[in-house]
Amino acid sequence: MNFLLEKEENRNIEKILKPDFSTKSGREFLAFYLYSKFNKILNYDRRSETPIFQRVKDNFLVHFTRRLIDMPNKRILIGITGESASGKSTICNTIKQVTDMYDMPIEILSADNYFKDISALIKKHGSFDKLLESGYDVDSPDNFQLDLLYRDLKKLSEGEDVRIPKYLVNGTGIVVPEAIEKKSKKIIVVEGMATMHGDVADLFDVKLYVDISPEIQEKWFLYRAQTSRNQNEENARKQLQYVREVSKKYILPKKESADIIINGASSLEYFSEIIKYVYRMTNNFSEPKQ
Repeated sequence: MNFLLEKEENRNIEKILKPDFSTKSGREFLAFYLYSKFNKILNYDRRSETPIFQRVKDNFLVHFTRRLIDMPNKRILIGITGESASGKSTICNTIKQVTDMYDMPIEILSADNYFKDISALIKKHGSFDKLLESGYDVDSPDNFQLDLLYRDLKKLSEGEDVRIPKYLVNGTGIVVPEAIEKKSKKIIVVEGMATMHGDVADLFDVKLYVDISPEIQEKWFLYRAQTSRNQNEENARKQLQYVREVSKKYILPKKESADIIINGASSLEYFSEIIKYVYRMTNNFSEPKQ
C-alpha cells in the first residue's frame, strides 16, 4: 500500500512559517490548514482498499476547527466507544505506540476503570460468572462512577493532573481508588462504554465509534477471553451473548450520535501511518526569524 505519509515525503514540501497562535488570526490560519489536511486524509482514505473512516458527521470538521479558534487553551478530549472486542483498546495501544515514538502530547485512559467496586457482590454469588447468571446488569450506566469520571475529565480538560481508579480485570470486581496518575496533556483520549453515558459525553470534542462485524467480534472476543482472561470457551460464549444484549441497550444507540465512525478491522499499520501523517502536518511549521 502506498501510504499518504510517503506521498507527502516524496513531495519535499517546505515548512510553513509559523503564525502567532496566541492571536485569533493565527488560530484561524491553523484551523483552515488543519481543515484542508484532514479533508485530504478523508479523500485518500475513501480510495484505500480497506477504509478506516466509515462516516464523518456533516460539519464536524467545521465545528471542531471553530472550537480550536474559540477555546485554544482547553485540552482536546476524544472519546472512543464501541462494542466489546471491537478493537478500542488495540487502537488506543497503537495510538500510544506511535505518539510515544514522536513524543506527542497525548494521554490515554480507560473509562472501564470507573466501574464501581462489586467485589462484595461477586463474593456473595460465588464468582463473576454466577453474578451475571443471576441477572445482574454489570454494564448498566448505574454501575459506573460517572460523577467521578466527569470530574476527572473536567480537571484534565482544564490543565489539572489527576489520579484515577484502577478496576482489576481478574474477576474479583475490585477497584483500587486513585491508583493511576494521568497527566493533563494537550490531547486526552478516553476509551470505553462509559464515555458516552450521561453528562460525560458532553465533555468530548470528538466522539468516535469503533464499528465491527459480528463475525470478527466473536473471533476477537473468544481469543481475548481464552488467552488473557483465563476463561474457557463455554463461559466466554455465555459472556459474549451477555455483552451483545448489553450493547443493544447501551452502546449501539450511541453510534448515530458519534462524530466519526471507524472500521475496527482496518489495518493497524495503515492507522499508524495516518497518525504519523497527523504528526507531520501539525509540526510542519518553521519559527519566524529573529
